[in-house]
Amino acid sequence: MSALDFDQVVDQCHLALGELGKGNPEPVKALFSHRVDVSAAGGFGGVMLGWAQVAKNTEFAASRFQDRQVPIFENVVKYATHDLGYIVEIERYEAKVGEREDMARVGLRSTSIFRLEDGAWKLVHRHGDPIVSIQEADSVILKQISPKNPKSL
Repeated sequence: MSALDFDQVVDQCHLALGELGKGNPEPVKALFSHRVDVSAAGGFGGVMLGWAQVAKNTEFAASRFQDRQVPIFENVVKYATHDLGYIVEIERYEAKVGEREDMARVGLRSTSIFRLEDGAWKLVHRHGDPIVSIQEADSVILKQISPKNPKSL
């Protein structure tokens, strides 16, 4: 596969993320691998492993936005070999998030990792979180740990 092919999947990913913000999870779900090692760590928290969890999380994320503008993607790095590629980006947009009635400015730092599977690039991991600037050291200290859910760490 060529770098051009990887550029095309990055463009597809950007378009799919635009649809996610309109409440449509299907284009993003179509990009994901269905293999057992697929994973996601979304901006709303948690770490999902396996297709069923990733699909459910993608649907949940799509349900949390209304009136989202088309995101602006600021590329930090893009790299691909013949069978593995990744992008690190800052995503910026405005949207109604959750139950809010007003538009909020959102910024996410995101990493998407793709693998060539049966001749097609598939998303095998996506991580997005709202930390887009340098934080104070205390920001990494957990404020609350749920004893019922050790994955809350």
